[in-house]
Amino acid sequence: MLRVAAHPLALYGYLQLLDLLTTLAFLSYGLTEANPLVRWAIANSGSAISGLLAVKLLALMLGALVWRMGRLRVLWLANLLFAALVVWNVVALILHAQKPALSQVLVSTG
Repeated sequence: MLRVAAHPLALYGYLQLLDLLTTLAFLSYGLTEANPLVRWAIANSGSAISGLLAVKLLALMLGALVWRMGRLRVLWLANLLFAALVVWNVVALILHAQKPALSQVLVSTG
């Protein structure tokens, strides 16, 4: 795992996968995608999965281009952004999952 973290392009790909999976989980709860480009891709493709895969393929190609150009600082900044985005998605999923339990606690104690 240390080798993946040491290579910015491999880490970028891993973060893209995590973003894809957390976004699919997000959508399975009936929540809306916040990114307008991704929302457009989902709306104009056959399914949420195909729209997300198209966006992620484009993101991977862009990441590979940035890496080939030697712009490693840009790739590391993108990695920080996507790491924060994945954390945001996980927190949102946890909060959404806890919402029914929290409302039951408030109703039973109120």
